[in-house]
Amino acid sequence: MQYAFKSGGTREERGGAVNQEMLERLSVITEEEREILNGRTEIDRTRYTKGDELITSRRAEVREAFHIDSGKMLEHGKLIRIRPHTRFVHFPKHKHNYIEVIYMCKGETTHMIDGETVILRTGELLFLNQHATQEILPAGEGDVAVNFIILPEFFDTAFEMMGEEENLLRDFLVGCLCNDTRYASFLHFKVADVLPVQNLVENMVWTLLNDQPNKRSINQVTMGLLFLQLMHYTDKISHTREGFDQRLIFQVLGYIDENYRDGELTELSSMLGYDIYWLSRMVKRLTGRTYKELLQIKRLNQAAFLLLNTRLAVADVALAVGYDNTSYFYRIFKERYQMSPKEYRKNNRAL
Repeated sequence: MQYAFKSGGTREERGGAVNQEMLERLSVITEEEREILNGRTEIDRTRYTKGDELITSRRAEVREAFHIDSGKMLEHGKLIRIRPHTRFVHFPKHKHNYIEVIYMCKGETTHMIDGETVILRTGELLFLNQHATQEILPAGEGDVAVNFIILPEFFDTAFEMMGEEENLLRDFLVGCLCNDTRYASFLHFKVADVLPVQNLVENMVWTLLNDQPNKRSINQVTMGLLFLQLMHYTDKISHTREGFDQRLIFQVLGYIDENYRDGELTELSSMLGYDIYWLSRMVKRLTGRTYKELLQIKRLNQAAFLLLNTRLAVADVALAVGYDNTSYFYRIFKERYQMSPKEYRKNNRAL
């Protein structure tokens, strides 16, 4: 994989939000923007919507969102594309039949998503799934954003990289990105100060801008690495009114992910400022599992990983994931995997 940026240094040392050469390319006035500057008062919908859809959207534009079609935005056979966000004009209420990821290279943009106002600032990421309704206020010349237009199957590699074993955070992220109305329609990551995230996003932009060979496989792997990074920064997801339940579960699962060995619901409830009994009921209602069950899933997933990737004795594996009683560990491990820890290691050994 080719990298456009150094892996270290502060954002100031790297010249601001993104590589300067790349920023200049993304800042160039597009043909559509030139039409707007020359007097056009709205976007050219023929760039976004086809045939009958365009007629329907014209008739319903006051009442409903118009639909942006992936067939207009992506070449045949392509799973991902980037384009600079169209500035200088109000982008009307719309939906799209693809997943959109917006990265704010410089400045800021204001988005209205399902009735909520989201301000996307330099270095931040916004993921919108296929049931999000969005409109965008006019951006100025210095407000440079890049839109990733992505078909759902592009994420297959990324989800595989996040683990084949049951992973609660992974499952939640999958639900948010897929066309499932049970989940939040967008995820806003305030990660401007997270250098690994910045480098990964900017490397995808660089690869697509320069039309690199094997760019699909390169960017699918890079997206997987990005997700693995974002899973460690659930505290940087913006708090939204409609997404309170999702936000709460991110906090709970993030806590378990980091404190599976000795994390207690008492400590978590104190950290979050919620009554322990209320939090316990909410966890059960939102996940279908108790806190203890969620903790056990994480511990056993980690135990399975250690069995396959280390030479630790089974008793040491049990201790490492939070179980002092080896006999109890053997019993619950066998209930989950239908074999003992020793049999699991022997049958699936990676070393």
